[in-house]
Amino acid sequence: MASPSRRLQTKPVITCLKSVLLTYTFVFWVSGIVLLAVGVWGRVSLAVYFSLLDEKATNVPFVLMGAGVVVVLLGTFGCFATCRGSTWMLKLYAMLLSLIFLIVLVAAVVGFVFRHEIKTNFESNLNLALKNYNGTMDHHSEAVDTIQRTLHCCGVQNYSDWEKTEYFTQKGIPQSCCKSQDDCSVEDLRDPSKAKQKVFVDGCFLLVTSTMESKMSVVAGISFGIACFQLVGIILACCLSQYITNNQYEMV
Repeated sequence: MASPSRRLQTKPVITCLKSVLLTYTFVFWVSGIVLLAVGVWGRVSLAVYFSLLDEKATNVPFVLMGAGVVVVLLGTFGCFATCRGSTWMLKLYAMLLSLIFLIVLVAAVVGFVFRHEIKTNFESNLNLALKNYNGTMDHHSEAVDTIQRTLHCCGVQNYSDWEKTEYFTQKGIPQSCCKSQDDCSVEDLRDPSKAKQKVFVDGCFLLVTSTMESKMSVVAGISFGIACFQLVGIILACCLSQYITNNQYEMV
């Protein structure tokens, strides 16, 4: 049993650790809410872009939402464990944080390593989408129109890619390539020489993939930062648990 004087000396340390860990856990909990919100936003707003990627890539929003839910639940558990001052709960909290740390770290590395594979997959699917483009509201055609309209691009490498498609022989280049909808007639779109003055000439592939690569690097960096942030929680939880165990201190 620790002496009264030692317990009095230790109490401020444990109280300080408890306060810091609670603050950390709250920030960790908020990050879970952010992950969940980003996942929902990505699922709703970026679904049209994911339709041009393989099935694994389309699961990204669900992974983010799942990670957000796990972080929120773990953050809630961490707050409860810290307030209770239970050594076994704090150790379990540290173990779970360690597990998430490893998962996030591996995910960041895998995402960074396979970014070129995603790039290749997108190019092949974009070419296929142009080949099968029909101007209706199917997912792939809608994705092509959305990308061309929002990024101010046309085709895969350039606007002339449309000349190789069946859609061009029937209706010319799609309206989504037009610089101005008011000055872009069907006749212009059927004539490549006239269309060059009316449509965006740069292809979409380089625009999309350059953005994807830069964003992947940012995501990998953020993931690594979050992983390092979790190390703080692991250390704090272990320290608090150790102090309570060594000094036989009971939290009130």
